[in-house]
Amino acid sequence: MPTFAQMLRQGEKIARAAGMEASGIKLLLMHFSGLTPTQMYVSLDEPMPDTAKGAFLEAVDQYVNHHRPVQYLMGYVSFYGYDFTVNDAVLIPRFETEELVANILVHYDEMFRGQKVQLVDVGTGSGCVAISLAKEEPNLLVTATDISADALAVAKANAEKLGANIEFLQGDMLKPLAGRKFDILVSNPPYIPETESVAEIIKDNEPNIALFGGNDGLKFYRIILSEAKNILNPMSILGFEHGFDKAAEIRSIAKSFFPSAEIFTVQDMTKRDRMTFILNR
Repeated sequence: MPTFAQMLRQGEKIARAAGMEASGIKLLLMHFSGLTPTQMYVSLDEPMPDTAKGAFLEAVDQYVNHHRPVQYLMGYVSFYGYDFTVNDAVLIPRFETEELVANILVHYDEMFRGQKVQLVDVGTGSGCVAISLAKEEPNLLVTATDISADALAVAKANAEKLGANIEFLQGDMLKPLAGRKFDILVSNPPYIPETESVAEIIKDNEPNIALFGGNDGLKFYRIILSEAKNILNPMSILGFEHGFDKAAEIRSIAKSFFPSAEIFTVQDMTKRDRMTFILNR
């Protein structure tokens, strides 16, 4: 009976030969064996049970030959210390988006520390941003929107599983928020230009409605920024994730609608311009 180490090497070899990331194989091995990283390393020389081996090899085949994302095969992804259910109705949360959450929490403390405030996450997808914020700061009263009913079903299930009290509304951008007022607006909208080439494993699996943001990738920023004053209190925070090469354009759009605000871009951990914030004090 092959060991965990042998099965790991076999899976990584298959992935490399197909031009796929070998790092995903380790995640699949741990998931289908029910092992934590520590347990896997101490078990490498032990035989891999047949039931786990069969499920693992099937997942490797789906990943390598059918280009199914590892996260969808596992059914979850870790984000900000929480496990979020994901499927092909929602975008797979990325690590850099954790930094958007962290920065929103910092700016909340600077402007509203200890106060109960209304926050809305526009285009919530899996709910990872809204739910993480609600879990990390109980004073945030969180609403989340999405145009997709299927995405909202995933987000609602995640909120229930993680014990987060979120109000979910279905609708396009800010339309379901008419007549409401918020102190914080956060959004990670679709921002890939429609003309940009996207890896097959992303384009063929993740919902395109959550990926593409018009010809230049800025369609949804224009919509949100042009309408945001209708739903924001005078003292407010807006925070966006965006393409690393769009920061100057987003600041320019923001300035046209919030001329007296403090507007600045923050780099992610890879030193790319990934987030822009608008502070109305």
